[in-house]
Amino acid sequence: MQRLDRYLAKTPPEKRKSDVIAQLAALDHLRTQSPEIAQAIEDELLDQRSHLKLIASENYCSPAVQLAMGNWLTDKYAEGYVRHRFYSGCEHVDAIEDRANQLAASLFGAEHAYVQPHCGADANLIAFLAILMYKIQSPLLEKLGKKGVDDLTKEEHEQLRQLMINQKILGMGLNSGGHLTHGFRMNLSSKLMKALHYEVNPETEQLDYDAIEQQAIAEKPLILLAGYSAYSRKIDFARMRAIADKVGAILMVDMAHFAGLVAGKVFEGNYNPIPFAHIATSTTHKTLRGPRGGLILCTAELAPYVDKGCPLAMGGPLPHVMAAKAVAFEEALRPDFRAYAKSIVENASALAEAFKKRGVRVVTGGTDNHLIVIDISPFELTGRQAEAALRQAHITTNRNTIPYDKKGPWYTSGLRLGAPAMTTLGMGPNEMEEIADMIVDVLQNTKAAGTSGDGKSLSQFILNPDAQERTTRRVFDLLQRFPLYPELILD
Repeated sequence: MQRLDRYLAKTPPEKRKSDVIAQLAALDHLRTQSPEIAQAIEDELLDQRSHLKLIASENYCSPAVQLAMGNWLTDKYAEGYVRHRFYSGCEHVDAIEDRANQLAASLFGAEHAYVQPHCGADANLIAFLAILMYKIQSPLLEKLGKKGVDDLTKEEHEQLRQLMINQKILGMGLNSGGHLTHGFRMNLSSKLMKALHYEVNPETEQLDYDAIEQQAIAEKPLILLAGYSAYSRKIDFARMRAIADKVGAILMVDMAHFAGLVAGKVFEGNYNPIPFAHIATSTTHKTLRGPRGGLILCTAELAPYVDKGCPLAMGGPLPHVMAAKAVAFEEALRPDFRAYAKSIVENASALAEAFKKRGVRVVTGGTDNHLIVIDISPFELTGRQAEAALRQAHITTNRNTIPYDKKGPWYTSGLRLGAPAMTTLGMGPNEMEEIADMIVDVLQNTKAAGTSGDGKSLSQFILNPDAQERTTRRVFDLLQRFPLYPELILD
């Protein structure tokens, strides 16, 4: 008997849920067509149900968001943008994308929204190119009296290229909590322009706006980039805009990590980037709890350039994912999402305090948002060892650098922990206390292994079997109290 048949047989009609029926039917059908893939999908669900998900950039989206992605929209090409496509037959994609754009703009209070980017990195790339077109290419074309780049001579093309690559972008350094796409030397963002970085204050491990201002004055960047991947404090966007205006820069904000806190009205006033940024990028998962994808919000002046993301930097957009984004934006506009966003911050703060109580150093001394970074070097472990040991005990985290980290971005001296997914399951401060206790128990019972000097000592470890068994049992007990998609039974 297939899973859907068992569900229908066991569940009275009045208690049946349409999303469960749809998901079980899809899995049953997939199993008949590709059993290996179906099994891997089911195994992923079982894995997520049996591990604490503490990765700050992950969450659990709703069944409605998931179902919006699994349909015939995936079969449609739609290069271009709403009512300006390179393919015919896009009327329904237009309706979906238009609706998603309207919802995103309303949710964040933005002048313009663009929901096509496939991910946050795509959104950042499109934003960089849009800014270059707006600030460099268009003025040069106007100066030369040319309608477009096709009208430029070879020498004029070279002039434009040199103007672009000599522009500067000033963003948060990777070790201070910035992202790879903020000018990291191995990322495309450092090839488009001259990438410069500001760092956190070495004593407070927080942003020093006076120092950023002085650096901006000295360098005069085209783009002042605010936002982070592993920084646990709010950013004063009013101050960042003032710095940008002082040096004639575009203020770009990457709010991929905290977009849900903006949508949920937790970050307001100077801490809401939208009134201050010329352009803001985001992912649509993480704290926003939607599908994996990207988003751009911008002023009306930048909109014509942003809307050219395809073919500027992307191929065809994904209509089925844009549909799922629209569903997620609708969910984020509901009052219960505000309560959820508030709980995320409360849980992250509780987690930070629980670690501090156990003698673990929390970078910056605490958190204002959804994540924390802890320094695990006193345990005489690298982040890679700690991450692997915790995973072995059914706790999923990710290693992360701490400010001025001497171990680099591969091995690291820290762990990044986030509250969004556990908050989605309904956990609160008491559970954060329990989670911190489990993590410390594992770290205290893990030792580095391997021969010093051959590289293995930075990755190999030995986890005490009793601690592993004890922690795994506690994880299972906790997740039984807060199950993931409980109605979706695969047995």
